[in-house]
Amino acid sequence: MKSVTSRAFNQDVSQAKRLARLEPVFVTDRGKPTHVLMSIDAFRALAAPAETMIDLLAIDEPVAAEPDWRAAARWGRGETP
Repeated sequence: MKSVTSRAFNQDVSQAKRLARLEPVFVTDRGKPTHVLMSIDAFRALAAPAETMIDLLAIDEPVAAEPDWRAAARWGRGETP
């Protein structure tokens, strides 16, 4: 992700907007991120309501899933893989 200082942002807002079309842009103040600039499409995708388990169970057609069993913890006495 890109970052711009508050000063650079104030001097060239259009450049920051062009960068934000591709990826979120952090605006920093004294080296610390204070704001994030992103496209409206990215914001809408981020703010969209997530599917709940009830929504997933209500789907008529079957859903293919490939679980990654290597990432799952072992069953038993708290053993780790």
